Amino acid sequence: MHKWGQYVSGNSIIHRLDPRIKILSVLVLSIFILRANVNAGLILSAFLIAVILVSRLTFRRIIGSLRPFMFFFVLLFVLHLLFTEGKPFLQISFCGLSITHEGCCRGLYITLQFIFLVTSASILTMTTIPSDLINGIEGVLKPLRPLGIPTHDIATMLSLALRFVPSFLEEIDRIKKAQTARGANFKKVNIVKKIKNMTSLILPLIVNSFRKAEETATAMDGRGYKRGPRTYLKDLRMSSSDYAAIAVVAIIVTGIQFIPF
Repeated sequence: MHKWGQYVSGNSIIHRLDPRIKILSVLVLSIFILRANVNAGLILSAFLIAVILVSRLTFRRIIGSLRPFMFFFVLLFVLHLLFTEGKPFLQISFCGLSITHEGCCRGLYITLQFIFLVTSASILTMTTIPSDLINGIEGVLKPLRPLGIPTHDIATMLSLALRFVPSFLEEIDRIKKAQTARGANFKKVNIVKKIKNMTSLILPLIVNSFRKAEETATAMDGRGYKRGPRTYLKDLRMSSSDYAAIAVVAIIVTGIQFIPF
């Protein structure tokens, strides 16, 4: 199963794009995803599907990368479902809440927006080598360098954070299996017992996370890593494919912004 944040080796057009273009495209599309209405959302969803096909990623991988966020998606939908005012069509008597048509539509709409956001970020990490991702983030932040902002250090921190997401998820799965072997039940129990069992994951997860961070810092120090600007093995250069990608994103954004729906 694919973990969110893992790179998928490939030689598609999307893989070969300049990482700066991919990062900026994700940022721009994220803004328009959050502002989009329903019809604009359909255009964005069609565009994301097209990008997935062009990058030769399977939908199974994309769905697998969404699984760690399923609890958040469900929680987001339920909160809007229960607490959005409107015309009720179902009354929950024991807690005095009602489910409204507006809450159902709003919850589905907001949840889909966040699914699109996570999907676009997944495509970025799946098609960009971690070293290129650092280079790309630093390139995007380059205009801030005259202000004295340590752009390379920020790029390194962001890249390490993304790199540790799949490791973090694997660690949760490993601890969960160890707790299950010791008698913990994470499946067929009531919600209170399940929450209590989940708390048993927190302490070993925190300890292992600090240990892994210390090991990473020691490894970087042992390899002579120092703060500040540095050179790269491969300089980023724009190609015709990058300019074509800019044009496609510009057309999508222009269509969303100016075509009346």
